[in-house]
Amino acid sequence: MANEENLNILKQGIDAWNIWWGREKRYLNRNVGDLSEADFSRADFSGADFNDVNLSKANLSEANLSRADLSRADLSEAILSGANLSGADFSEADLSRADLRGANLTRADLSKADLSKADLSKADLSKATLISTNLEEANLSDCLIYGIAAWDVSTTGIIQKNLTITLPDQPSITVDNLKVAQFIYLLLNNKEIRDVIDTVTSKLVLILGRFTSERKQILDAIRDELRKMNYSPILFDFEKPNNRDIIETISTLAHMSRFIIADMTDPTSIAHELAYIVPNLPSVPFVPILQRTKREYSMFDSFRSYPWVLPTYSYIDLIDLITSLREKVIEPAEAKVSELQKIKTFKEEKTYQDDE
Repeated sequence: MANEENLNILKQGIDAWNIWWGREKRYLNRNVGDLSEADFSRADFSGADFNDVNLSKANLSEANLSRADLSRADLSEAILSGANLSGADFSEADLSRADLRGANLTRADLSKADLSKADLSKADLSKATLISTNLEEANLSDCLIYGIAAWDVSTTGIIQKNLTITLPDQPSITVDNLKVAQFIYLLLNNKEIRDVIDTVTSKLVLILGRFTSERKQILDAIRDELRKMNYSPILFDFEKPNNRDIIETISTLAHMSRFIIADMTDPTSIAHELAYIVPNLPSVPFVPILQRTKREYSMFDSFRSYPWVLPTYSYIDLIDLITSLREKVIEPAEAKVSELQKIKTFKEEKTYQDDE
């Protein structure tokens, strides 16, 4: 229960409380700062210093705590429904199982706060900061989250649906995932982000090979030519230890690419990776290139049956490759992109018709 002395000081006003608490909290003991289970419904505590205060199970429904310092405060199971908490500092506070339904948390700092099992349904979290916040099993249904900053948030068991990412005076856009919400907001409101997405989905070309002195000259030349053609080339060096992380990185980049160019001239430490990614990329054209004086490694024959693998282009030397790159590599790759997209569209339409 709340300490009676604390309540009496608080009744003298927020200024008196802040002065007293600013002095007393340096000599904390179990009783000082205890306002647990007190009834402060509709009270005006704007600008109050409740740092480290015990407000567990307190009734603060419809109270005004705007700009209050509640950092490291214990608000577990507290009732804050309909409260004005705008600009309040809840960093490292315990809000587990708290009732925050319909609360105004605009611009509130909830960094490292524990909101596990808290009910935030219909709360306004616009421009709130949630960094390393625990939202496990919390209820965020129907929240306003315009401009929210959520990073490294724990969301196991979270209930999140009808999250509104727009302002009240704008056409409503809702999503059902906090992290997706941030991405969609950036996509809609930041042209540079849209340009990045466009680049990733339509211009990125992955170039695979080895970065030996001779082969890197070839790879760099391919990259430079692709840039001139308005592609966004990514070079990947196979001259690295063979491990699962590298394979997963290649796979991620490959799935994002419009097409892949692989220099097969020196296949050392490339065969294993290709065996992993080529069979699993039916929508990404794969263009093998090879210097004419060399031969493909024997296992490469197994890839020829995949429709997205183009015939190997053999070039004489660097000059020959560069002068013929558009005709022999880029144009066939783009033709295959169109072909695979048509196949994908046909399959999707057929699936839709079958479902009807």
